[in-house]
This record gives sequence, structure tokens and C-alpha cells, in this order.
Amino acid sequence: MEQILSTTYLWLKAGHVIFVIFWMAGLFMLPRYFVYHQESEPGSAEEQRWIDREAKLRKIILTPSMIAVWVLGLLTASAIGAWSEGWLHAKLLFVLGLSGYHGWLVAYSKKLARGERPLTGKKLRLLNEVPGLAAAVIVILVVVKPF
Repeated sequence: MEQILSTTYLWLKAGHVIFVIFWMAGLFMLPRYFVYHQESEPGSAEEQRWIDREAKLRKIILTPSMIAVWVLGLLTASAIGAWSEGWLHAKLLFVLGLSGYHGWLVAYSKKLARGERPLTGKKLRLLNEVPGLAAAVIVILVVVKPF
């Protein structure tokens, strides 16, 4: 199995990076959708369009991309034998955090679809910074490998 993984390492790595880009794009878009959704009139046709857009983003881009990121990332780590590397453990911790954030976004979109609006637009705009900060740390961990 390791021989197969090592010969396909570059393809695994490319696929991983591609799906990271898709996932991150969705993680940046969905909170912005929430802001626009919350600014729409409750019960309006516009609100329904935001509910539909949010569901499509979750089902077509976000969740499939997150699954691909995890699968390809774990295979890539196996291909290079990185399991004992400290930088990988830290990266996995941050990716786990982003996965939790993803789950929170999915739950929040379902609340919005039910008509609940627990957060302000300002708080949603601040939460939109979470994936960017996590991505910066993850890139540093992967490229610099500080430990």
C-alpha cells in the first residue's frame, strides 16, 4: 500500500490542495450569505432564495470538499510517513477546528432556515475571519514545519 501511495503522492497532494481551496471558498462564502440572509425580510421570497443558496453551497461544495480534504490529506500524510511529525499534529488540530466551524455553520444555516436569527450581522462578519486565520496558521505549519 505504501508503494502505491508514494507513487501517487504528488497527485494526492494536488487533489488535497484543490479541495482545500474549494472548502475554504465555501467557508468564506457561507457566513457572508448569512449576513445577506439576515438582512432579508422574514418570510419573503428573497429569504427563501438565501435558504436555497445556503443549502446548495453546503451540499454541493462545502461538505463534499471537506470530506475530500480529510481523505486526501490523510492519504498524503501516509504517503510521506508524517505521522510522527509535530507540525502534522498541530495542522490536524487546526483542521479539526475548521471542521467544527464547518459543522457550526451548517447548524446555523438550519437555524436561519427555521426563521431564527440569533447572531447580528457584525458577529457574523467577525466569524468570517476564522477560516482565514486558521488557513494562515496551517500554511505556516505545512511550509515552515516549525516542529
